[in-house]
Amino acid sequence: MSPRDERSRRGESDTGEPGFPARTAPHCADLAALDDQVARCRACPRLVAWRESVAEERRAAFRDWDYWGRPVPGFGPPDAVLAVVGLAPAAHGGNRTGRMFTGDDSGDVLFAALHAAGLASQPTSTHRGDGLRLRGVRVTAPVHCAPPQNRPTPEERNTCRPWLAAELGLLTRLRGVVVLGAFGWQALLPVLADAGYQVPRPRPLFGHGAVVTLPAGDGPGELHLFGCYHPSRRNVFTGRVTRPMLVDVFRRAARVTGLATRPVSGADGPGPCPG
Repeated sequence: MSPRDERSRRGESDTGEPGFPARTAPHCADLAALDDQVARCRACPRLVAWRESVAEERRAAFRDWDYWGRPVPGFGPPDAVLAVVGLAPAAHGGNRTGRMFTGDDSGDVLFAALHAAGLASQPTSTHRGDGLRLRGVRVTAPVHCAPPQNRPTPEERNTCRPWLAAELGLLTRLRGVVVLGAFGWQALLPVLADAGYQVPRPRPLFGHGAVVTLPAGDGPGELHLFGCYHPSRRNVFTGRVTRPMLVDVFRRAARVTGLATRPVSGADGPGPCPG
């Protein structure tokens, strides 16, 4: 009997198998189902061990928190026309709060910029029950688990890729993507090529302020990519990227995708987070 069959006989899940994302993601009918499956994934042993050890040991400043300690799903409404793609959750940010870019310095800058651009209901994102709403924007990442030293391996990126592909595919109104950093840019382009978009060769280079329009090909319509430096603590501290720089990118993306004229939709995102 195979290990998978043995686990099935005992009523256990196969979410710890490397093929779980590729086998599961394409069959998720909506974002709610996808988010549920993402949060159950255990396909990358190194990432599972790291995220869970961090959640158990905790940082002194967050000793009273009940850490999320699982893969972090994307955040934002299903009718989003603009996606924001980062790198991965932070060990004491998303891995603690259970929401992308929430609870760390990068998220403080990101959500303040989204709010200034009119795309978020408030400038802060502190936990999953804080009332934050995004307007026409979905925030996600190529890797859904917090990696050691913020550095996923190529194998981990590739294992997680089906989640990103499925998520973007379920955003049926998607017209643009703001990519935060070179890692996200390099991870995203193969996903878009597989989805039928006409990605140029050689592939377009990442850079802050870069704008690339991908013809539809077999996809649902042309897609606009916007490059933006990642608002990491180091990038912000050195002045490589500032909040006004992010605001400029988001305002441009909002104009191009038509978000500038869209009303705020209802509240979205998971419910309250304990802690």
